[in-house]
Amino acid sequence: MLAIKLAQTGKTNKKMFRLIVSEKSRDPYGKVLEILGSYNPHTKDLASKEERVKYWLSKGAQMTATVNNLLVQKQIISGEKVAASKAGKQSAKRQAQLKTKADKKATPETTPAAAAPIEEATAEAVETTQE
Repeated sequence: MLAIKLAQTGKTNKKMFRLIVSEKSRDPYGKVLEILGSYNPHTKDLASKEERVKYWLSKGAQMTATVNNLLVQKQIISGEKVAASKAGKQSAKRQAQLKTKADKKATPETTPAAAAPIEEATAEAVETTQE
């Protein structure tokens, strides 16, 4: 199955991407069937060969979610954007942690006025043990 996807190029902190056509399971940095353009995420500039993109789509090539959203945004193809990632589910352990944290915030903290009688009682206990 063919796929239109992004292949990363450029430096570590200055990434650039190529818009390529290759086999879906093939490494995007290996051999590609065709380079369709480039994308600069810093300037949001997409340079692509529109007629070649449409040609590969007509041949049955699939797009990744990110490529689909880029092409829809730049009005190269018509359609709707899709969710590029899904929110992860929280584990039961994490939910329990959040619940206990919320419970601690909901219960009032000991105020200095409430702590004063405790201090007096401990002071009296200390005096009686010293005698």
